[in-house]
Amino acid sequence: MTIGLLLDIDGVLVTSWRPLPGAVDALAALRERDVPRMFLTNTTSRSRAEIAEALSDCGFAVDPEEILSAARLTGEYLRANHAGKRAWVLNKGAIAADLTGVEVVTDPDAAPEVVVLGGAGPEFTHEAMSRVLEFMIAGVPVIAMHRSMTWSTEQGVRIDTGVYLEGLEKAAGTTIRAIGKPSPIGFRAAVEMMGLEPTSVVMVGDDMHNDVLGAQASAMIGVLVRTGKFRATALEKLQADEFGPVPDHVIDSVADLPALLDRLGR
Repeated sequence: MTIGLLLDIDGVLVTSWRPLPGAVDALAALRERDVPRMFLTNTTSRSRAEIAEALSDCGFAVDPEEILSAARLTGEYLRANHAGKRAWVLNKGAIAADLTGVEVVTDPDAAPEVVVLGGAGPEFTHEAMSRVLEFMIAGVPVIAMHRSMTWSTEQGVRIDTGVYLEGLEKAAGTTIRAIGKPSPIGFRAAVEMMGLEPTSVVMVGDDMHNDVLGAQASAMIGVLVRTGKFRATALEKLQADEFGPVPDHVIDSVADLPALLDRLGR
């Protein structure tokens, strides 16, 4: 059976753009085996080309075409569903290349017709989030590039966009469409690009809900790594619930991935 590989980046391959132990060698070994692969990331601070360059600087041989980012998926969604509309994009990073064809405005006073939230950062001020709430109440559609609750850095865990989304939704009494993980949009797009069936694709991530359980809900094989934002207590709590979903596989790090794929039949 041909097994395809879908990989998260932050917390799986790198932390603060430094390679995790064994990650470079593991991916090189899998590349030599010609394992079909894509990189599915909620990173919104860099374009696909910049992500590929940063990974290359870490020792990974990755092409921009192999990267499917939340920003790229959001650009496709906006072109398909909000074509020609002014979009106020609240995000840090040069991602214009992934939003080609979208009329981006940086000033909320420019009468945006759609609001786009990227990754949480200094731009998510009290004033800015209050404006987002005002737009929501007024009926302006708000789109989030992803619904991640946290992200991992060398300094520790930081809160991410999902933390704000839950509060905004409760305050406005409406929902925000999220495009990146754990939405099935990205999982389906990646599987289609690899030309494989979901049941033959392995998703590897450090986020139990966004990466692993999200992929399993899309009929993929989920693999949780004990690196990045992984928390043993969260996994133990999930495993204690006999009626809830659990990761299909748990490995110490991506360094153990080649051996796991061998056991799965590659």
